[in-house]
Amino acid sequence: MKLLTPFLLFLALGAAVAQAPNEVALAPKGFRSPLRMNNGNQVTTAEEWKARRAEILATWHGIMGEWPPLIERPAIELVESTQREDITQRKVRIQLAKDQWFDGYTLHPKGSGPFPAVFVPYYDPETSVGLSDKPLRDFAWQLAKRGFVALAIGSPGGDARKPVMPTGTRCQPLSFLAYLSANAWHALAAMPEVDRSRIGITGHSYGGKWSLFGSCLWDKYACAAWSDPGIVFDETRASINYQEPWYLGLDAEITRAPGLVRAESPRTGAYKVLMERGHNLHELHVLMAPRPFLVSGGAEDPPKRWSALFWALEVNKLLGFNDRVAMTNREKHDPNEESNAAIYDFFVKWLGQPGNAPK
Repeated sequence: MKLLTPFLLFLALGAAVAQAPNEVALAPKGFRSPLRMNNGNQVTTAEEWKARRAEILATWHGIMGEWPPLIERPAIELVESTQREDITQRKVRIQLAKDQWFDGYTLHPKGSGPFPAVFVPYYDPETSVGLSDKPLRDFAWQLAKRGFVALAIGSPGGDARKPVMPTGTRCQPLSFLAYLSANAWHALAAMPEVDRSRIGITGHSYGGKWSLFGSCLWDKYACAAWSDPGIVFDETRASINYQEPWYLGLDAEITRAPGLVRAESPRTGAYKVLMERGHNLHELHVLMAPRPFLVSGGAEDPPKRWSALFWALEVNKLLGFNDRVAMTNREKHDPNEESNAAIYDFFVKWLGQPGNAPK
């Protein structure tokens, strides 16, 4: 695995991160510039970027559908408390949408904090806290052992392909997951032992898509790591399936057959509109700036994805930052020990440890 970034920076362990290899051309390659206002004017200042950022948010919410009202004080019910090593594990029920409760876990390190925290969404919360037989996906548990409070939940309704959304919800399912992330941030921020300025989000695969949209659309997350979600729309890759109705393809008129876009299974819903209007996910990446993010790339996010990250680098440069975008690469979709270690080091670097915020 290589850790690639176009700028020299250092992880918490002190290992230098090399520049992207020469064969990775840092050029936009077909991705429309997000630094151009809707009226055609070029963005050249940080102040102008604020207005352009608001335009991008409004455009995507307009296509995907507006969120329900946020829940700023999510209710949490304790089901069971267990001690695991030095970690207090609490099985909880948490209200993250109107009339909708989620089974999940919170993990609390020993001590009084203030602790950094991380939200870890996945298909099920047990995997994230290390209570399943799925290896190297226990992000919440591993971060708790490093001094983070962690909150882990699973798919709304329990089935990622059949997400349950409250009656009257108008946004696409993937945008709804981002909405849940915003409410999960509020749940963590309300915990007295958590430093609300140091809350991150991470997830793998489905959880990677969830954390990508959650962090880009909710700017209070201080940083994010996305494990092989597919950081661009790519209709040649079966696992980069944003077209599905459980992501961005929900359509009141037609339910497409799952799989790649083809004549008998066309684009539908918000995904169809986004593609027809020339939008792509690089427009969400730039919403992170200047917050740091790491792409933990696997089979779906190989080194060539740097061409999509080009604009995130450009926006950060405009804002005066040159070390906020990084990517690791591995051959397979599944995470491995090296790629996970980089994720954990990333959060320690940018969120610090208990009582010790990074400079």
